[in-house]
Amino acid sequence: MTKTEAKQAVQILDGKATALAVRADVALKVQALKAHGVAPGLSVVLVGEDPASQVYVRNKDRAATAAGIAVRQITLPASTTQAELLATVADLNADDAVHGILVQLPLPKGLDADAIVATLDPAKDVDGLHPANVAALWTGAEGLVPCTPAGCIELLDRHEIPIAGRRAVVIGRSMLVGKPLAALLLARNATVTICHSRTEDLPAVTRAADIVVAAVGRARMVRGDWIRPGATVLDVGINRGDDGRLVGDVHFPEAREVAGAITPVPGGVGPMTIAMLLSNTARAAARLGSIPWERL
Repeated sequence: MTKTEAKQAVQILDGKATALAVRADVALKVQALKAHGVAPGLSVVLVGEDPASQVYVRNKDRAATAAGIAVRQITLPASTTQAELLATVADLNADDAVHGILVQLPLPKGLDADAIVATLDPAKDVDGLHPANVAALWTGAEGLVPCTPAGCIELLDRHEIPIAGRRAVVIGRSMLVGKPLAALLLARNATVTICHSRTEDLPAVTRAADIVVAAVGRARMVRGDWIRPGATVLDVGINRGDDGRLVGDVHFPEAREVAGAITPVPGGVGPMTIAMLLSNTARAAARLGSIPWERL
């Protein structure tokens, strides 16, 4: 196969289009929930004035509102104390109109993010970070799943890329992406290897995979010769290249010559994160309202 033929054969996994489809499905679920007397509500807590966090929160607010979810943004100053933030979370936990709570991370210095997450009602933890939700993920119990890993699985499913029986390599072991995504792949009967900075001969390990997930935060680290011909590549990384443009953890021009399917950066996994946040909020509302998701 020539390089030109390989370029034509590769499938670009369009996260923007897939996210729009997910959001449309969520909007229909929200309408159905309202017909059952449940109006999904999401509260977003933003502490401080971090510009990136402000952009993320605005994007989440707009997407949730468009899906019919009632959004309440709580903005607190960077001087907020741990006790004050804990009290805010406790109020949201007790509010029956709130089905999803998101505390935007990172928090300003001096605030313990782990302690804040641990005080969330697990049933309202739409980021899927509470220890109870982490345990549920690994034990196969019902719970809320972190949005980016859930988005990766949704991308595979909606593009009809098989998971069961496939060899998957996840590069990165964070609690936000690497570990939960490995658990999701295992639950779907993939054979999973988690790689990290101590992995020996990482290119050789990656080259054996049918599904490669890059989530390390190093620009263009995964090269084309790391990819098995025809493999699926999910690039979770978002980095600034030398020219200031956004690039992923995968060297896209090289990898697309070899891969069977690949996500671009931007426009791949990123848009799926907000889409799955909306899905988590609707699911939380259904569970708290004792309405089976499958019947909506």
